[in-house]
Order: sequence, then structure tokens, then C-alpha cells
Amino acid sequence: MSPSGQSKSPSGQRSSTRKRSNAQSQRRRQHQDETGIIPILARTVRTIESSAERGKVSPPNRVKFRVVAALVREERARIKTDKALTDAERTKELTRLDGIATIMAKAAARDTSLIQLLTDTAPLTTQQQEAKRAMLLEAGAELSPEDLIVVTEAPARDEEKHVVPQSVKQYQMANPFLAPDFSSVTASKSSTAGRLANWELIEPLFRSFEMGSGGGAASMDLPDARSLAAAGGKELMRHQARFIESARAGHRTYLLADEPGLGKTAQALLAAEASGSYPIVVVVPNVVKVNWAREVEKWTPQRSATVVHGDGDDIDAFADVVIVNYEVLDRHVAWLSRRGFKGMVVDEAHFIKNKDSQRSKNVLALSKSIRAVTPNALFVALTGTPLINQIEDFRMIWQYLGWIDDKKPLSALMRKLEETELNPGDPGFFSAARGAVIDMGIVRRKKVDVAADIPARRIADIPVELDGEAGRSIHEAEQALIARLVERYRRLTAARPDTSPDEAIRMVAAAELEESRGGGSDGTNVFAMVRRIGQAKAVPAADYTVNLARNVGKVVFFAKHIDVMDAAEQFFKKAGLKTVSIRGEQTTKARTLALDAFTNDPEVSVAVCSLTAAGVGINLQVASNVVLAELSWTNAEQTQAIDRVHRIGQELPVTAWRIIAAGTIDGRISELIDSKAGLAARALDGEEFEAAEGSVQLEALVSLLKDSVVE
Repeated sequence: MSPSGQSKSPSGQRSSTRKRSNAQSQRRRQHQDETGIIPILARTVRTIESSAERGKVSPPNRVKFRVVAALVREERARIKTDKALTDAERTKELTRLDGIATIMAKAAARDTSLIQLLTDTAPLTTQQQEAKRAMLLEAGAELSPEDLIVVTEAPARDEEKHVVPQSVKQYQMANPFLAPDFSSVTASKSSTAGRLANWELIEPLFRSFEMGSGGGAASMDLPDARSLAAAGGKELMRHQARFIESARAGHRTYLLADEPGLGKTAQALLAAEASGSYPIVVVVPNVVKVNWAREVEKWTPQRSATVVHGDGDDIDAFADVVIVNYEVLDRHVAWLSRRGFKGMVVDEAHFIKNKDSQRSKNVLALSKSIRAVTPNALFVALTGTPLINQIEDFRMIWQYLGWIDDKKPLSALMRKLEETELNPGDPGFFSAARGAVIDMGIVRRKKVDVAADIPARRIADIPVELDGEAGRSIHEAEQALIARLVERYRRLTAARPDTSPDEAIRMVAAAELEESRGGGSDGTNVFAMVRRIGQAKAVPAADYTVNLARNVGKVVFFAKHIDVMDAAEQFFKKAGLKTVSIRGEQTTKARTLALDAFTNDPEVSVAVCSLTAAGVGINLQVASNVVLAELSWTNAEQTQAIDRVHRIGQELPVTAWRIIAAGTIDGRISELIDSKAGLAARALDGEEFEAAEGSVQLEALVSLLKDSVVE
């Protein structure tokens, strides 16, 4: 029959049937291709790729990218071991995953910050767990128990690490009940109420700082200072007094981001005094915890301080100020959380920027426990700059301060945002939002802003503890030196009883010094001691310099010995800082190239200089911060080094950070150097100043012996 009306031949019918069957099979395959987790992953990663093409990937998309990377690995492992799949099906599924991996690689090439997320195998964060669960539910997958339950609290810490020092037990017995203090708390609106409740706000808040608001300083308005007077007749700088006045007026949360050298430690301590926020806990890097105790004694002498070392066997749990370093906080966070603090300070707050680190979790846990008992407690975060590497670094600091949680602004900040009467879709929102966050307590002053308040040149001592075997060895050597001096003193006074104690002490010290110059004794002479102390200070001094450089830019690092310079340079290299070196054995050309690089290359952060070779004849005024890792035997040598930075044309006040080994002869030497500076001032400028006589080495030995034999 004709095509228009006749029936098809058997062969034609079979062909038609095959076509219908192939079409149905293709539709089934397409349907199957759209089921399961792989299509979800593909759609998600294409969205992220589009975001990367437009610029930097947003934090929510970074969360999804991390989850996709994890799920791709899990799905690949499942497919390889799934015995229900044929070889062809397995190859096909793996090819689809390879396609997703290719798109992820393209996105990471556009936004290189994603690269680390491709291979990150750390446990998923709370946000990432929630995103994973959402993807699995959308795919219709059966969820395992660990995927069903999203952990919102940090995993329980190893209880064996927790310690409760004996002094703490005594304190707890003396104070069995710590009632919450709600006396200063005003009623607050829920953070979820209001017109902004359904808006995503964290990302816009970060963007408001990235946009910079026309370059305006991120610093809240502070009241005028009523007085510059501090305890013990000391005087504050005006910018310090204004900050303290703000705390006295009732403000309670601060991101204090003044540049180094502007006295953040003093401001935090005096803010606690002005607001009555005692007892207070201070969390600090190990290298500065001894300095914090010293600053407590200097600025608030009426308050007691205790420093937590190791398991805290020697602490005073009744102290007003408890100082603990990040490295041992995990052992003490349990009892610290129950101590009843009314304030908390976190120094070098950028140390907690990593949400997944244990120290960040410890700091947040401690801050939450304090806020629960004392909602109006004082919280201060100290850092040299509010923008460390990226805006995202704000997140954990803001959480510590109680301004935001994982997902949204909390009540105080939300009220400020509501008061702007704007939302993220309005043109003026970013500027207004930035102002709202700044008013929560961001304080940022630079040296140039307050130059009139600051001395043109000053020396700030940073005491550091010498830990480990090197520290123990130095303390033992110093005790051996003292024992030898005391024995000589006793023999001399027994043989010559008519000799006065002061005369005998000076005679013994002079004999010891003469023997030391000849290379005598057993390696515990004063010269060997100072050399060993300098070697032990190399890493702590370099560690302090790294933090300084990351906060203020270029820093000059001075040391006397080559091995100290070498150790410091190795530390800087591991920390990712680019350095130049100025040493005695350099040619003129090499030194010139190093100086030019330090002056002109913005990537060069530190100039590592020999105290003797670089102390004269060079210009380093591109920096305004100096670290003196080793002490000189003369004030003149120290002054010459500082003057390489403090030169004509230097527009900023210069601060020399002198690293002192706490509890050793180093501290005595620094005091004697300062007394020699006073002698020079008296001789040249006519100033009245009581100064030690004789060499610094001799006076150091006299001081050691006098402390041991004179009651």
C-alpha cells in the first residue's frame, strides 16, 4: 500500500519499534542522569564558577565549594567500590565526577583562595555540615546518623588535659557560689525581630569594610579626656585617656587596633580599672605574657596579677588579673570558665581568626561563659591592625566580642542596623552599616594621627621567658655564677674582716670580671652568660618581630652575634617574611643593594642588622620600629642603632622594642645601660641623674652579689 494509507512492512515496523525503544531508553538515561547527588554537585559548582568569573567568591559559596569537594571525594570512593555497577556504568559515573572536578579547578584558577579548599580534609564546620545535609536531602539520599546531626558545639576536649591548680581549689572553696550579675543589663530586643530579620547581613557587613567608605578611618568617636593622670604620678597620652574615658562612661566591647607603640596594653588595663571589671582574664601570646604582668604592676599597682605557666602550679587564683597564653589555654579553660571574671582581654586577636583552631574555640568558650554570668562584662580585642589578611578575619573577633554569631548580628548590633532604616538593597546601606559596626567599639589610631602625644624616640622593654632546656641551662649557669661570687666574698671577708661589705663586694666583682676577660672560670662568666642569653632570645625576639611587622610594616631587627641573626632569619623565612641582611663581612655593593631593597621594595618587611656593623653610617628611616634582640654593653652603641631609624626626615615617632630575658642578668644589664644614659645626659645636658659608676659588666656582678649577701 501507498505511504498515505497502506500498512508498513514487517521490516518497517521493526525499525519504528527500535526508534521508539531508543528514545525511551534515552529519556530514562536522561532522567537517571538527573537523579542522585552528582547533578546537585554539578549545578552548585557551576554557580560558584560563575561567581568566580565575576570576582571573589563569597563566604557562603566558599562553604558550598568546600562541601562539594568533600562530597566528590566521597562519591568517587563509593563508585569505585560499588559492586552493583557494571564497568561501563562505573566509568560513566567517574567521568561525570571528573567533569565536576574540572569546573572546580577552573573556579579555583579564577579565585586562588579556593585552591586550599580542594584538598582540605579537616572536619567540616557547622556551616559546612548544614550545607552538606541540605545537598544530600535534595538528592534524596539516605542520611547517615552523622549527617543527620549537625554538631553546633566544639567537640569535648580531652579531660586528661584539664588541670585545676591547688590555688584554684582554694579559691573555689572560699567562693563556692558565683551568682550572675545582671545589675547593669538593660532589656534588649531579640536579634531576629524587625525589618532586617530575613536579610543576609554578615556578608554585607564584611563588604561594607572592603569598600572602605571613601577611606575614612575605622575608629569610633571617643569622649574628651577629663584627666591625663594615672597611678603613681604617671601621665597618659591624650589618645589613651580618651579610650579609658569611654570605658568609664559605660562602653564595654572594643576592637582596639591602635598601631604598636601607642600603648594598647596600658589602655586595656586602665579601662578595666575605670569600669571596675575585676577579676579579669588576659589571653596573650607566650612571648609577651611576662610583659603583661609587668604592665599591671606599672599602671595599676594596686591590683595583683598572676601568670599561668604550664599546669599553673604557682599561680595565685585570688589575683585581680589572670594572664594565660594561647598555648596552655586548653588545659585551663575549664576552671577559668568558672572563675567569675568580669572582663576579658585577648591580645594579638588575629591569632583567633581560624574558626576551626582549638585556640579559637577555647577563647570563644571562655568568652561565652563570662558573658553568661556577667552580661555587661568588659571585652577587649587587641590587634595592631583591623584588617589582617582579608575581611573574613573579622568574623571570629566579632564573635568573641559578642557582636555576631555564626549567621547573624546579635541584638546590640542589630539594633544599630535597624536604626539606619536601610537594608542591603539600598544605596547608602554599606556606609551606614560600616558606621554601625565601628560604633560597636572599633578604635584605630596610627602614629601619624597622634604624633604630638608621643615622644619622638622611646625605648619599650619586652620581657620574655626563656623556656625549655636553654632556659633551664641559663638559670642554672647564673646560679653557679652567684654561688661562686658568694663563696669568694665569704673567703675574702673571713681573711680581711676589717673590709666593709661594699668594698668587699666590689673587690670580688672586679676579680671575677678580670678572670672572665681572660677566659677563665667554667663558662659561667658574665660574658658567656650574656652570649647564651642572646642565643636563647633569638626566636622569641624574632617571633615578636613577626607580629610587629605584620601590624606596622617595616621593622629593623638588631643583634650582636651572627648566630642570633641567622636564627632570626630562619624564623622569618618560615613565617613567610621577606628580609635583607646587613652584616660586617658584606661588600659595599651588597650593603647598598640590601638598603635599597629595604627602602624601596614593599615586600621586604625586616632588615636584620648587626648591632656593630649597621650601628653607624646607614639610613633606615623608612621604618619607625626597631627590635633590639641583644643588649649592648654601652648605651652609646644602643643609641647609635636606634638613630639609624630616628634621623632627620623621620616623620613618625620611633619606638625601640628591647627584648629582655626575664629573671636573668639581662634585666640588670638593661637597667645599668639606662643609668649610663642618665650619666651622659648629666654630663652633656646638665641634667640631674643618679647613675652607677664603673663598667656595666662590673656593676652587673656587683648587683648580683649584693642581692645575695646583703639582707
